[in-house]
This record gives sequence, C-alpha cells and structure tokens, in this order.
Amino acid sequence: MPTTYPEMYFPVIVQVVIAIAVAAGLIGISALLGKRAKSPLKDTPYESGMAPVGSAAERFSVKWYLVGMIFVLFDIEAVFLYPWAVVFRELKLFALGEMFVFVALVLVGYFYVWKKGALDWSQEKYPKDRGA
Repeated sequence: MPTTYPEMYFPVIVQVVIAIAVAAGLIGISALLGKRAKSPLKDTPYESGMAPVGSAAERFSVKWYLVGMIFVLFDIEAVFLYPWAVVFRELKLFALGEMFVFVALVLVGYFYVWKKGALDWSQEKYPKDRGA
C-alpha cells in the first residue's frame, strides 16, 4: 500500500509518460513512412463531404437549427436519465415526480419543433432562390 504522494501518483505518471511516448511514436512513424504528395485538391478545406463552393455566408434553412434543438433535447435527456436511474431507489416518489416534470419539459420542446415543421422534410417551405 503506497504511503507517500510520489508512491501514490507513480502509476499515473507512468501511464501519462507511456501515452505521450506512444502518441509521439505513432506521429513520428507516420511522418517517416507516410507519402508526401501535395496537390491543389489536397490543400482545399474539407467540410462534411461537400466541395467548398460559394460564399461562407450562405443561408441555411431554419429546419437545420430545429433538428439541432431535437438533438440537444435528447442529449440532455440521456445525460439526466443515467444518474436518475442510479439514485431512483433512494429518492423513491420524489424522483418519479421529478422525472415526469423533466420528461414533460422535453416533450414540450419536441412538440414545439414538430409544430414548426422541422420533422416534415417532404416539401421545402423556403426555396433557396427567392430572387435574392
């Protein structure tokens, strides 16, 4: 059993040193053995599999932001559900009531996005070329 601080933190320091050595070794090996082929196509920025054409200030449909809200809603729900499930037996009825309130708030956000039409991708409400 370790009794001093250096003895307690020695395994952590060893693990950090090994991690840095492995990372440096992999980068060094790839730099030595990897191909170095420059081309104009390789030097262009890559974004989401789409060729970077046009202005960076292009307007996006509101649906993209509403779908993003759905992802945030369900990410927060997932983060909240795990600790809730762990302490459910200790908190009993209080935890159940709090979860009903939380799920109701999440559903309000979901129905807001649904009513705004973010989940209806069958037709485009806002055409891109409106005679700008």
